[in-house]
Amino acid sequence: MTAVHTSHTRNTHPPLDLLADVTDHRDPRGTRHPLVALLAACLTAALAGNTSYTAIAEWIGDEDNTTVADLGIDPDRRPSEAAVRRVLSQLDADLFDRVLGAWMFTRTGSVDGRSLIAVDGKTIRGARDHGHPDSRAPHEVAAFDTGSGTIVGQVEVDAKTNEIPAACDLLNLFDLHNMVVSLDALHTQDKTAKFIVNAGGDYVMTIKKNRRALYDRAAALPWDSNRTHTEQSSGHGRRETRSAQVFVVGAEFGFPHAAQVVRVTRHRTDYSRARVKGRNKRGKKTRETVYVVCSLGHVDAPVATLAGWVRAHWGIENRLHWVRDVVFGEDACLIRAGAGPRVMATLRSTAISVLRLAGWCKIESGTRYYRAVFSRPSALVTTIHHRL
Repeated sequence: MTAVHTSHTRNTHPPLDLLADVTDHRDPRGTRHPLVALLAACLTAALAGNTSYTAIAEWIGDEDNTTVADLGIDPDRRPSEAAVRRVLSQLDADLFDRVLGAWMFTRTGSVDGRSLIAVDGKTIRGARDHGHPDSRAPHEVAAFDTGSGTIVGQVEVDAKTNEIPAACDLLNLFDLHNMVVSLDALHTQDKTAKFIVNAGGDYVMTIKKNRRALYDRAAALPWDSNRTHTEQSSGHGRRETRSAQVFVVGAEFGFPHAAQVVRVTRHRTDYSRARVKGRNKRGKKTRETVYVVCSLGHVDAPVATLAGWVRAHWGIENRLHWVRDVVFGEDACLIRAGAGPRVMATLRSTAISVLRLAGWCKIESGTRYYRAVFSRPSALVTTIHHRL
C-alpha cells in the first residue's frame, strides 16, 4: 500500500482537483463522462442522502437537477444507473480512500492542543451474500478525527481478526507527530504501541480482560489513595457521572512506553419512559469501570484532558457508526460486487465529513437540507475549499 503522508497544512487545491488523482481504468474509447465529474456527482448525491447506485443515478438524472453541468456532467447525456455501478465497482478503492482521506486530514481539529484520532472497526453487514455460506461481510478499520468529526482514512480487512495489523497499516498513512491515537481493547497490543510512539505519536488504549495480566495489574494499583476528577452530564433520557483517577507508571507496568493508567468509572441513571423488551428503563442504574493506558505523562496529559480523550473515543459510535447505519442505511445496503461496498462506504464517510466541516452537527438534518434544493449540494462541493 502506497502511503499518502500529510501534514497540518492547508490544501491548495479544491476537492474536485484532488479527484483527478484517482486513476481512470476505463477504455478512453466511448467514455462519455470524465471520471472527476462522475465522482463529484456521486459525492453530491451522497450529500443529499443518496447512497445506492439507483438513488445516485436518479439524483444525477433528474431533469430539474441542472447543476450537474457545474460538475462537468453533460446535461443531455447523463450517466445511467449501469454506468454509475460500473465505474464505482471497478474503481481503485484504496486510492480513492487515500485521496479523500489526505484532504480531510488537513482539516483535523484538536482536543486540548493535540489532534486526537480514534481508530475503530466496522462491518458492512449488508454486503454479505447470504446465498453463499463462505461469503464474508467486508470489515473496515477507520481513522476518525474527534476534533472535527471527520473520517481521515479507512482500510479494508478480510475479517475482524485481521483488524489488529490493519490499524498500523492505516496509521502509516499519516504523520503522527503531535497526535494522540485512541484505540479500543482489541488494539491494546505491544506492537501497535511501539509503532505509534516510534512514528512520533502517542496513544490512549483501553485495557480489558483480553490482556488479563495487564488488566489485573491496572486493577491492583492503589486507586483509593488518588484524587478523583468528576464530570456530570444529562441528555437522551439519562444522567451520567464520570469519575476519573490517574496513576503514574513506568517500565514496571509491563507495557511499552506506558506513562499513566487511568481508571474511569461511569454511573448512569435512566429517567426516560422508553421500554426495551417490554420493560420500562426508568430508574435503571448501571455502573461501568474502564482502565486506560496512556503514553503521555501527567504534565502533557492531566487527568481532565485524559478523561476528555477517553470520552471522545467513545463518541465514535454515535458520531460515525450510528450515522452510517441509521442516516445512510449502510447495513441495509445490498451492494456486494467488486469495489462497490468499499467505495460506497467512502462516499458515506466523505459526505459525513463534508457536512460536519460545513457546520452541521446533526447529519440527518444536513442531508434533508441539501436534498431539498438541487443546487445546494453542488454548490457545497464546488466551493467547499473556500468556505472551510
